[in-house]
Amino acid sequence: MATIGYAAALEQFHPTELLEYSQLAEQHGFKGIMAADHFQPWVPQQGHNGFVWSWMAALGATTKEVTFGPGVNCPSFRYHPAVIAQAAATQAAMTPGRFWLGLGSGEALNEHVVGGVWPEPHVRLKMMQEAIDIIKKLFTGKVARHDDGKYFTMERVRLWTLPPEPCPIFVATAGPITAKWTGENCDGIITPGAGLEKLKGLLDAFEKGARAGGKDPAKMPKLLQLHLSWAETQEEATQNALTEWPNGGMPFPKQDIRSPEDFAEIAKLVRPENYKNRMLISPDLDEHRDYIQRFIDLGFDEIHIHNVGRNQEQFIKAFGEQVIPKLH
Repeated sequence: MATIGYAAALEQFHPTELLEYSQLAEQHGFKGIMAADHFQPWVPQQGHNGFVWSWMAALGATTKEVTFGPGVNCPSFRYHPAVIAQAAATQAAMTPGRFWLGLGSGEALNEHVVGGVWPEPHVRLKMMQEAIDIIKKLFTGKVARHDDGKYFTMERVRLWTLPPEPCPIFVATAGPITAKWTGENCDGIITPGAGLEKLKGLLDAFEKGARAGGKDPAKMPKLLQLHLSWAETQEEATQNALTEWPNGGMPFPKQDIRSPEDFAEIAKLVRPENYKNRMLISPDLDEHRDYIQRFIDLGFDEIHIHNVGRNQEQFIKAFGEQVIPKLH
């Protein structure tokens, strides 16, 4: 059966509160945690921006078996890739076999804090690819340098604290070109929930890249982050989506929007019908189970669920008792 994980929204909850929810999730059958890396929330209502690396260290120390990683970290702007390599190696050394490194090309909401030009998508992709090359060099434990790149420089250096085995690198993407590159060059893929046809095309591209790289795609993790809204009534579930997660009803790319206040202005235009085919809103646990099962059947072997409301304890217990056991 696929791993069902808990998506830890650090942009939405105080880190101590979220740690308690994650521990509760482990007790109720969730086998993984995907931790959001946000410098700002999507909208002011969400209200938090806990530092993901501090939080994951606490998560690893206070849970027993769940696998976990950032979903996702951008190694190109706020962080130099060498710093990400050091942080990931240290976390993997403390929790061997449990930690994975999720990487992406970034969003202005979180990355523009350091200033400078915000590049076009194809440039951000190239920056991420170069950053991953640096990270992989450092994960070997050998002395490495990077003085011939276009976007980054690293003088002669090595990592001294290393895990028994390098942690896997998963890349987040919603496009087939990056998916193919990920299959060929990395260890697994992360993508957000979308229509089945689009996701099938993404997985096909990932698998094509994996085979081109001499790898067996069947053995490579395929992670899905799935936003949904569950509550005891349809009205409450709908209101939770509109209040807490209006960004889920925005049918356009969001990588270039820079502030929670700008998102809040756009959120005024979001209506319940905007979530159709984007996010399931329902009080029916069986409907949610069937919804999740569709993505398992498509080929995802790890699904991290984010219930967008603040009713996290009720959600964790209800899904742990009545949804997860019925998946196959």
